[in-house]
Order: sequence, then structure tokens, then C-alpha cells
Amino acid sequence: MTSVTLARSPNSLLPMNALWQNLTLANLPTYQWRRSSLIGKLVGLLYRWRRGSWLIQWSTEIAVGLLSLVFGLAPFVPNSMIGVMLTACVGFWVLLTLSDAPERSRLNPIHLLVLLYWGIATVATALSPVKSAAFVGWTKLSLYLLFFALVERVVRSPRWRSWLITVYLHVALVVSLYGLRQWLFGADALATWTDPESSLANTTRVYSYLDNPNLLAGYLLPAIPFSLAALFAWRGWLPKLLAGLMLVMNTLCLILTFSRGGWLGLVMALFAMALLLLFWLLPHLPTAWRTWAFPVLLGGLGGILLLAILFVPPVRDRVTSIFADRKDSSNNFRINVWAAVHEMIRDRPILGIGPGNTAFNQIYPLFQRPGFTALGAYSVYLELLVETGFVGFSAFLWLILVTLQRGWQQLKNLRDQGSRETFWLIAAISILLGMMTHGAVDTVWYRPEVATLWWLAMAIIASYNSSAPAAEPEG
Repeated sequence: MTSVTLARSPNSLLPMNALWQNLTLANLPTYQWRRSSLIGKLVGLLYRWRRGSWLIQWSTEIAVGLLSLVFGLAPFVPNSMIGVMLTACVGFWVLLTLSDAPERSRLNPIHLLVLLYWGIATVATALSPVKSAAFVGWTKLSLYLLFFALVERVVRSPRWRSWLITVYLHVALVVSLYGLRQWLFGADALATWTDPESSLANTTRVYSYLDNPNLLAGYLLPAIPFSLAALFAWRGWLPKLLAGLMLVMNTLCLILTFSRGGWLGLVMALFAMALLLLFWLLPHLPTAWRTWAFPVLLGGLGGILLLAILFVPPVRDRVTSIFADRKDSSNNFRINVWAAVHEMIRDRPILGIGPGNTAFNQIYPLFQRPGFTALGAYSVYLELLVETGFVGFSAFLWLILVTLQRGWQQLKNLRDQGSRETFWLIAAISILLGMMTHGAVDTVWYRPEVATLWWLAMAIIASYNSSAPAAEPEG
């Protein structure tokens, strides 16, 4: 009999590989887009002025100073003040970009997809039924996206990447310590955050300087992967001891927020961090251990989580409340808001109502259930669908897909090089996954204290793609 091979020919995989390469824009010649686009041609418009300017000689330090102010003051100042600082960052980025040498301009597909989403949001604003309200949201979105551009430019340098992360970690430690003080000595609840009929009705949910436990959880979530990465990346015992203290304090404070969304995000971030760290460690393990390393890790983490749910009453109560449907007041509130939001999406499914909570607040009352007022959709994904429709939502998912794919590719490259910068990339990828998980059931992602951290993680991943660009053709 003729033997039949079940192995798939490598040639049969070529169409799938080509499709994946095209979907993730792996081979996109960004230099060609830059040279032919109107936006790209603006780069270098003030280059002659730059050559004689004393100010621009210190451009990197000035940019770092502005960004340090944002990350250093965000938990302590009003949102309007954060807006002023973001505006200063954006203005300085525009000045740097216009005065840049054209050949130094670095783009990758992440930048282009951010620009694509901004373009869709712009069209959604122009077609919004509440144009003036949507314009307010469009302005805020533009600030965040240009803030991302400045951060990405700065964190291409390993020195300044570490500096900005260190600034945030020190501030997060102060925020966590104050939250732990509230747990020890008590704190007044500023809103009804806990179901009065639950066993946690009299439990203190810490909120530190952010006045909201869910917002505090969203703010501290990135600090945990970053502080874990610092244990590996920082040199010397004292810095490592500080990183360990940060890890413990930030994790403990996030847990004491009793934010279910924050807990879900924390679990996802830690799972991702553990898997990626094991991937980094894999080549150094004995050959016999490599086969069982991932199953053992997943089983161990799953076992720890299960034991916590079974034997720690507060954890058990918060986890079981997720599945309590309308019996839990928080669940019931979200379900009613989500029902109204689904109707908003059906009403304008293509491009939505325009970006921002100002537009949402004008349209939502037309669909809301009586007694269930809301300032947002209580889900980042539903909020994206409401604001920019399925077109914008698809662009956002494309952006996340490309970001994670390119982050994974750079992670493999850095592992082969044995670079310590691998750990910051691992942390940034884990933060993205954790914040997306938290965002499924909350919209603190839109608050500036959290949004700036999201774009920091995005910028860190994008910076690894820009830090060593491929040589461009001449001509």
C-alpha cells in the first residue's frame, strides 16, 4: 500500500503566513508612506531653525521633564490640571516633529493604526448628532494620542524608559501607602460602592488620593507588572529590595480596593507576566523540564487562585458576586446600563455618536432605563462601539492585534540578545492584557490617571519597534 503522509507541506502554509503578515502589517514600508503623505511632509518644516536653537539642544530633557510632571502629579491634581500638562506635552511634540530631520522620523504600523483610529474618530465627530459635545471628546482623544507619540519618542532610549517607569512606580508607592493607611485606620466611603445586603457591606474599600476604589485599582494595575519587572531589570540589592516592597504594597492595596474588575485585570496581568517570564527563562532550563514547564506553571497559578476563592471569604464573596446576576446591586446596575447602551449601538452602528463622555451624556438619557443614570457604558468595548461604531471598534482591535504581535516578535529578538530591556517589554504586554480585562467591565480606562498609563504601555511596546529600525532604501 502507498503510505499517506498526514504532515502538512510547508508550501501549504505560505498563503496563511502571507495573510497573517498582511493583517499584522509586518512588511509595511512605512518610509514610503511618510514620504508620500501630507502629514509626513510636514516633518522637518522647521529644521533650519532647529539647527541654531539652544532650546532644542535640550529637547529630550525637556520632554522627559514634561512627562515626569504628568506621571508624578496625575493622582494628586484635578483632571483640568492634567489636561494642561497634556497640552504642554502635545505642543512640545509638535515643535519637535516640525523641526526634526526627515530621515530621523521613525514610524511603524502601530503609529499608523493609531492615526487610523484618530481619523475614524474625526469622521464620527463630524457626523455626530451632537457635534459640539463630540468635539470635546475628540479634543481629549487627540491629546492622548499625541501624548502617546511624545512618550514613544522618549522611551526609545532605555535610560529614559527606565526613568519614566521609575517615576510612576515611586508615585504609585506613595498612593498605595496612603491606601493602606485608610485600611488600617478607616476611611469614609464617598459613594455607595458595596451592595448593602452583601457580607462586605461594612468593609472599607480603599481609594487613596483618587476618591474611587475602582479608579485606584485601574491606576495601580500597571504598577504591579512594572515593579515585578524592576526586580529583574534594576541592578543592586537595594533597588531590588525597593522593587520588592513596591510589588507587595501595590498588590496589597489593589486587592483592598475590592474592585472585581481590578482583580480580574490583576489575575490576567500576572498570568501573562508569569507565562512571558517563563518563555524568557525557557532556554536556560534543563531540556527535560521544558516540556512540563508551562503546564506546571498554569496548574500552579490556577491552584493558587482556586485555593484563594475557596478559603479566603472576602475573595470568595467578591468572586461569587460576579455570577449573582441581578441579585447583586452592582451587577443589576451594569446590566441595565448595558441594555440601554446596546440600543444606542443599534441606533448608530457604523460610526457611533462621536467620542467622549460629553456626547454620551447627551445621548444616553434618550435610551436609559428609569433610575439608572450613567456617565459611561461601564465597558471599554461597548464604549468604543457607542463612540465610533463597528468601524472604529474594528480599527481598535486591529491596533491591539498588531501591537501584541509586534511586541511578541520583539520579545523573541530581545530574548535571543539576552537584553535586560526584555523585562520592561514583558511588563508592558502584561499591562495591556490586564487593563483590557479590567476594561471589559469598567470605564476607568478613560480617566486621565489611567489613560496616560495605558498609552505609556502602548508607547513602550511601540518604542522597541522603533529603536532599531531597518535600513531604508536610498532615493
